[in-house]
Amino acid sequence: HKCSGSGTGKAPLSLRAVLIIQNWFRGYRARLKARQQYALTIFQSIEYADEQDQIQLCNFFTFMLENYKHIRKEEIELSQLTESKLDMMDKQDYVDLIDVPDSYQGPRLQFPLTCADIDLLLEAFKGKQILHARYVLEVLFETKKLLKQMPNFTQIQTSPSKEVTVCGDLHGKLDDLFLIFYKNGLPSGSNPYVFNGDFVDRGRNSMEVLMILCVSFLKNKTYSISYLQIHGKKILQTLEELYTWLPIGTIIDNEILVVHGGISETTDLNLLHRLERNKMKSVLMPPKEINKDYNTDSKHSKLGVTISAHGRIKASGLSSEHLPKHEWEQVIDILWSDPRGKKGCFPNTGRGGGCYFGPDITSKILNKFQLKMIIRSHECKPEGYEICHGGKVVTIFSASNYYEEDSNRGAYVKLCSGTNPRFFQYQVTDATCFQPLHQRVSTMENSAIKILRERMISRKSDLIHAFQHQDRRKSGKLPVSQWAFCMESILGLNLPWRSLSSNLVIIDQNGNVEYMSSFRNIHIEKPIKEANSALVETLYRYRSDLEIIFNAIDTDHSGLISMEEFHAMWKLFSSHYNLHIDNSQVNKIANMMDLNRDGSIDFTEFLKAFYVVHKYETMVKPEATNLA
Repeated sequence: HKCSGSGTGKAPLSLRAVLIIQNWFRGYRARLKARQQYALTIFQSIEYADEQDQIQLCNFFTFMLENYKHIRKEEIELSQLTESKLDMMDKQDYVDLIDVPDSYQGPRLQFPLTCADIDLLLEAFKGKQILHARYVLEVLFETKKLLKQMPNFTQIQTSPSKEVTVCGDLHGKLDDLFLIFYKNGLPSGSNPYVFNGDFVDRGRNSMEVLMILCVSFLKNKTYSISYLQIHGKKILQTLEELYTWLPIGTIIDNEILVVHGGISETTDLNLLHRLERNKMKSVLMPPKEINKDYNTDSKHSKLGVTISAHGRIKASGLSSEHLPKHEWEQVIDILWSDPRGKKGCFPNTGRGGGCYFGPDITSKILNKFQLKMIIRSHECKPEGYEICHGGKVVTIFSASNYYEEDSNRGAYVKLCSGTNPRFFQYQVTDATCFQPLHQRVSTMENSAIKILRERMISRKSDLIHAFQHQDRRKSGKLPVSQWAFCMESILGLNLPWRSLSSNLVIIDQNGNVEYMSSFRNIHIEKPIKEANSALVETLYRYRSDLEIIFNAIDTDHSGLISMEEFHAMWKLFSSHYNLHIDNSQVNKIANMMDLNRDGSIDFTEFLKAFYVVHKYETMVKPEATNLA
């Protein structure tokens, strides 16, 4: 290209250079976003797999109660007798038994609550103070009393001068709640909120979040919503009772349905309006009348807040106390389902419960009940919200940095009659948020690969067996497609394994996977050198379940488990899960762990011994990992 003396010929060349740089930058950002999305997919798949594990654990607790009670029958009966006396105490009697010592430096709430109490609580939690058990219980008692007076669906009306703010999952993230209140103001009669489930669980400050929501609820009455070990059981019991009285959903301006999960093709709002919601004792354990047909593919769900496994078992008493099967399934679909682009209604295989519902199902249900939109939560979205089904379904998720620092924004939505929804995004910032985008993405995907590798090492024996079964030539290599098939068939995470293969295995110049490289530079640290490797792998795989189970039988909360309890529980556990492992190996580990020979095991230390060593982390720089 020749440039004229006047210089006007330089403009097209400069423009081309700008376009080239612009196109490169757009492609670069698109690749980073793709890597970020792959990492989010890994986090979400493992999260949903863990939810399915919770369902299996609930089945085990039922099995345990039916068998273990014969081992400790007298102790359990005595414990139940003591508990029943405490359970019979009404609110005032129990609270009056709890003294608040002069040495207590935390907030002191006055009932009935005022705006000053809300401010006091917020400032206390910002200062990392703890609310005394007396006030925790009184807040829970008062909240339950008020919730019992509410209908299954809260009706809210907006006006040009009165908007309503809908928040999604918070998952115990107190900083996000503080940020919402800072940006949008505290709840009040003129500034109503709807908090759409999953207030607690996973975050570090679940109880603080729940207390703030309950106190705000008691003060305003306009929106829908272990501290001291000696009172922990009563707090837990009261929480469980409170959860059963939470409204099922909210209807705004008679046209917007707000529910935690979604709908199904059989959703019947008329039925949901009149059922006795407090009989929904558990969403992980179906009513006894359908237990015999229960499996992990049937429809089941979770409440908007999570309750303990112990509470689920205790609540499963008489079938007359539970919802009938068809009503139970209606609530399950409302609480657990997810929208998808595919037409129809089909099982939610990712979570193991509820359903996936398509745009045709959305239109059908909205038209049937003369509604215009569904607002739901239940799924983490990179931008904090997502609109689908032609604008008829909105997902709102309010916990920022949910999986990892910078993994997603949080958001809330403001609604006003006659206007479009207005979305507000935010993100609790940390030092990493000020790093360049490529560093933040690298940090996030490294974390995703790490937890995925841990999942792989926990199923190492099964994966090797699957690889070798496909490797007819005994070459130690498989085509990527066969390797991906083995990974999915064993782990069941519904991940794009072919795309992830470059980060997980060595691929030769012919495009074949050296499948043993799936476990390179990573292993489970054995607690006992002589322990059978298959046993160590199995114990590591079920470490979370075992921790819950052993904490359940550690009735004095000493952190110590007797040898007899260890052996008895392992027999039940292996029997229920159909695990064929030599008992002598279990006995050897139990005896070796009892270092001081006092007949007890410090199970917390035992669990910590099973950790995954990632040698590759010291050899691979963050920038080297690339999911795309």
